[in-house]
Amino acid sequence: MPVTDSRVDAYIEKSADFARPVLEHLRKLIHKACPEVQETIKWGMPAFEHKGPLCSMAAFKGHCAFGFWKTALLPDPEGVLTHRSDSVGSLGRIEKTADLPSDKALLALLKAAKKLNDEGIKLQPKKKNSVRRELVMPDPLKEAFKKNKKALQTFESFSYSHKKEYLAWITEAKTEATQNKRIATTIEWMTTEKKEQLELQ
Repeated sequence: MPVTDSRVDAYIEKSADFARPVLEHLRKLIHKACPEVQETIKWGMPAFEHKGPLCSMAAFKGHCAFGFWKTALLPDPEGVLTHRSDSVGSLGRIEKTADLPSDKALLALLKAAKKLNDEGIKLQPKKKNSVRRELVMPDPLKEAFKKNKKALQTFESFSYSHKKEYLAWITEAKTEATQNKRIATTIEWMTTEKKEQLELQ
């Protein structure tokens, strides 16, 4: 029996009707390709780990997304990977199960991703800019932190790069509503989750 996480069950249950079959199908294939996989929630979406990050999936208002952590290193003989540099949208926009590659192609990619982790092969580190830019916190987030000192304390304890990741996630939201939702989620995580669960692995 696959070892599942109740938070992933809840995420799928709360997703739109069109998204649930897609997420359930992806989840089933992930467990089939890697029976030892561990489920969790990272960045507010279901994530799957095996000796490190493996892949993740998400449901949005009108589509789903699925991504491999090491997309750039995966062999892709059938040409199904649409975004080599995007660990969230490796398969492009998914609106229904018919938009997914064949099970055979997906299982091959999942097994290849598992093999990379089994062998300890890592992504090439991004070149670091020697000059750190001052991080700019959006005003709505500042206001939210003013009302929740515990969340602010957690945020301030993070490394520069981790703070930068959170701020990018919030500021890159395409709508004000999405940004507000991400801010609310950030405050909730930093108030209730353990720090090690908030770190980007």
